[in-house]
Amino acid sequence: MENNQSLTSKEQKLALYCACLVGFSFSANYTNHAPLKDWLMKSFDTPELPFTKAMFGFLTTAIFLTHAFMQIPAGHFADKFGPKKVLFFALSIVSIGNLGMSFATSYDQLLLWKFLIGFGTGSSFVSGARYIYQTASTEKLALYQGYYGASVLLGSGFVIFAVPQIANLFNGWSQAFISTAIIAYIAFMVVLFIAPTPFVKEHPHSSLLKMLSNSQLYLLGIVQMASFGLVIVIGSWITEMLKENFEFENKLVIPFIASLILLLGIFTRPMGGKLVLKIGVRKLLLFSLILNATACFILAYFSKVLALDCIAILMLGVGCGLPYAGLFNRAAAMFPGRAGAAMGLVNMLGIIFILIGAPLVGKIADLSGSFSAAFLTLGLFAFVACLISVRIKNEY
Repeated sequence: MENNQSLTSKEQKLALYCACLVGFSFSANYTNHAPLKDWLMKSFDTPELPFTKAMFGFLTTAIFLTHAFMQIPAGHFADKFGPKKVLFFALSIVSIGNLGMSFATSYDQLLLWKFLIGFGTGSSFVSGARYIYQTASTEKLALYQGYYGASVLLGSGFVIFAVPQIANLFNGWSQAFISTAIIAYIAFMVVLFIAPTPFVKEHPHSSLLKMLSNSQLYLLGIVQMASFGLVIVIGSWITEMLKENFEFENKLVIPFIASLILLLGIFTRPMGGKLVLKIGVRKLLLFSLILNATACFILAYFSKVLALDCIAILMLGVGCGLPYAGLFNRAAAMFPGRAGAAMGLVNMLGIIFILIGAPLVGKIADLSGSFSAAFLTLGLFAFVACLISVRIKNEY
């Protein structure tokens, strides 16, 4: 389904604001548990079942596992029934899941609720992207998709700061999860009562199997691995690398430097939406992947040179943010009748890279004694992805 007649400019902006609120609300769940590590480990550590760091890491694995699983099914449902209907259910799951976590009394319950929340976040992401594709006019689509992508990074980054403040204010971790439940509930109400419903029409039938076997979508997925997947994997380890090599009296310096790798995407994702219209998909992706590969090589060979490390982090913030709008709009344009499922397939591949890459980097670092070999491996992967991306068709 796609626009039959365009929404007014005012309605399109309102739709964008609603979609960005959705992006902010569900992405907060990617990281809302991370800054609560000390509270949670203290609450659930028992002699019978010690709460280890590895167990805490599985909370992230749990949400991204089901998040990845839902990309194609939720995209299919968004294509068939409309993204707003899917968002009703998805945001309900996110809100209820956070309430469940706030009342959890064991680690197993935390893990289960995080696992269930992933069904909601995965469905929310792809439905939100489908909603943007369905509501924005052609000339605004790339930029609006970039803004939606920026809201996802904003949500996952903002709660890292906000959640511990809420926990400190109420002297407990439970209220922090209640706060993210409320955010998801507000987004649900906005989608239900405020978000514009676009005019739609049916597209000629296209086979789901044909979409799943399309090589161009997998090429886009490889780029998603070497951009979104890469930045999440590196973002999960860059703080540790900087701490190993540098010391500052102000303990906030290293987290601030490390956070730039994700926060820059708030600006570079919309920027990529503008650039893709001017230079085409292929050139944008080639430029971005060259930046990513070069940045990884700098981190591998000059990990103890702070100025070069900072430059590499800035390069990754740019190179990993620019491809977003082009990737998803290109996927949707190839299969307009199955835009949600097509975008879901591309994003699922990026998430699979996160699930494999994050522990792999840690394993390589353990075996080699430093992060240099791990970043070299990531750089080689980005370089190979760059070579492969030459085969991506440049139509937009």
